[in-house]
Amino acid sequence: MNSTWEGSGNVQCLDVLRALSKEPGVLDVLFNELGDGHGDKRLAAHIQQLQASFKDTGDIQYRARQLTEDIALGLQAKLLLEAGNSVVSDAFIASRLSGGGRVYGALPRGLDVEAIVARSTPQGF
Repeated sequence: MNSTWEGSGNVQCLDVLRALSKEPGVLDVLFNELGDGHGDKRLAAHIQQLQASFKDTGDIQYRARQLTEDIALGLQAKLLLEAGNSVVSDAFIASRLSGGGRVYGALPRGLDVEAIVARSTPQGF
């Protein structure tokens, strides 16, 4: 059977590689959007690591999934910080960028989980 790797996730990775090869300024735009970490040292470290990963182009096709995931995580963290709810952004960054595990629900200790649950609980029931 001839398939494109494993589906739509791989198409996204191919799109990232295509943009890198056809649009010379795409990384500048990406890192301009990500900024300097918006005051969060963990996001700043993630951005620095992502920059280093893109400088190494030797096996970029092999690493395309990881690079695409790291772009998405960086942008998500940046948007959450900009949204201004520090409880939510701290939980996301702690669980996705600080080595605590990336799967949904894998939160490290010390987060204000009660505030996160209260935020998502419908009111008036």
